[in-house]
Amino acid sequence: MTPIRSGLCSITFRALTAEEVLSVAVEAGLDGIEWGADVHVPAGELDVAADVADRCLDAGLACPSYGSYVVAGRTPGDEVARVVDTALALGVSNLRIWTPYGVRPDAPAVERAEVLEGITHVTVTAAEQGLATSLEYHPGTLTETAASTLDVLAAVDHPDLFTYWQPDPSLDDTVAVSELAHVVGRLSHLHVFAWGTGFEDRNRLVDGASLWEPALSAVPVGGPWGATGRDRWAFLEFVVDDDPANLAADAATLRAWLDAGGNPEEDADRV
Repeated sequence: MTPIRSGLCSITFRALTAEEVLSVAVEAGLDGIEWGADVHVPAGELDVAADVADRCLDAGLACPSYGSYVVAGRTPGDEVARVVDTALALGVSNLRIWTPYGVRPDAPAVERAEVLEGITHVTVTAAEQGLATSLEYHPGTLTETAASTLDVLAAVDHPDLFTYWQPDPSLDDTVAVSELAHVVGRLSHLHVFAWGTGFEDRNRLVDGASLWEPALSAVPVGGPWGATGRDRWAFLEFVVDDDPANLAADAATLRAWLDAGGNPEEDADRV
């Protein structure tokens, strides 16, 4: 089996219905979908989550992760509980959460402490239901660099807390891959895209080969995430012009890179 499986973030096509997202993922030959909480599977709508799970099962697609918009230290506890219940109804094994935008690594200690407390609360709540929790790795947040993300993971120090990774478009490819290499020991999944310098500056995935081929090769097979028995996923996130017709080519590129293998089965225990 390919060490990393190919998937789609449903938020790539916010204008489509869940059924339409499912259809384009199947047509593109992808293996699963990370469903977003903002449009397709809203938190608390358990019937919707269960229906999406059933439709994915019928279509042969996995539901590995719930892309929530829980903001650690900001989202109330009752909303966290609703999100966890929704993740369970969707049948995922992973809950993705955010740290607050604007609270960066140089934020005052009291702000950082509030965020860490929030991460701990979500992680413990999710773990009680058998879910892993993964941090969004994103510029402008407490998890915007490898160093700051590792600081967060070490401070919370929970075996069920992991991190996603995605490239910071402002970084040189070599530097970006180096950042990934530092967090692979606590890596769950990846968000895969090829951008220029801005959110709307999107390129074909094949144009990002100089980044993604070495990046994917830098991800080990084993390590703490592998020990959980969960699959690791590379989720395509956004396509040129938000056009579903552009998904198939990006999916083919991603599958080709994953099929090429090269993921080292060695020392994935770095933190």
